[in-house]
Amino acid sequence: MQAASKTIKPDMESDLGKKDQVVIMFDSISRRYDFLNRFLSLGIDQSWRKKAVKSLLPINPKKILDIATGTADLAIAATKYAQPESIIGVDISSGMLKIGEKKVQKLGLQKTITLKIEDSSSLSFADNTFDAVTVGFGVRNFENMEAGLAEIYRVIRPGGMLAILEFSQPTTIIVKQCYNFYFKTILPAWGRLFSGSNKAYSYLPASVLAFPDGKRFLDILEKLGFKEPKQRKLTFGICSLYVAIK
Repeated sequence: MQAASKTIKPDMESDLGKKDQVVIMFDSISRRYDFLNRFLSLGIDQSWRKKAVKSLLPINPKKILDIATGTADLAIAATKYAQPESIIGVDISSGMLKIGEKKVQKLGLQKTITLKIEDSSSLSFADNTFDAVTVGFGVRNFENMEAGLAEIYRVIRPGGMLAILEFSQPTTIIVKQCYNFYFKTILPAWGRLFSGSNKAYSYLPASVLAFPDGKRFLDILEKLGFKEPKQRKLTFGICSLYVAIK
């Protein structure tokens, strides 16, 4: 399944690698990204981020790394619900980070949140640096999923936690049918209309279908050394929260 997820790219006809295409895609939709997130998820995405941050509270994290931070929504949520001493948000899209920096400054969170360009597969941080790492809807965009997750494992301290939000496949028949219709038909159409991108919101359902959901992803985490990996399904299984301990 990992091989399948690596072949799903925003533009399957392009010779560019997945990472380069993802950068171009997110740079192109960065100005509309937050609006589209709220609109297309009906605002539910904010409650998912809250649950992800609250899952970290048992270890009271002081230093958090937010990977694929985008416009910093999850990093900002972490300041509210976990109140760490510092959060570093990293992303490969400079366009998304520019929007995130404006939001951080507007909220006066510059002393807590630092945003920088980083590639998840080769992080610049030392081993065992962070109490917790979060990833909000970014793992399926990794060019090499296992390499990115291995880097995450490396920079978490022993006993630290990982919390990942990803879209998943509902199992209830009625919910699954409605979800698939919305994801494959409504979402790409509205995404194209408001973002002007013909690729981004067609790539989204394709990348979700290719993601090794559920037990397959838990097995990957365990293979890489994470302990007690667990999946919590949110909103009828539309989204999943994965947590694990180093």
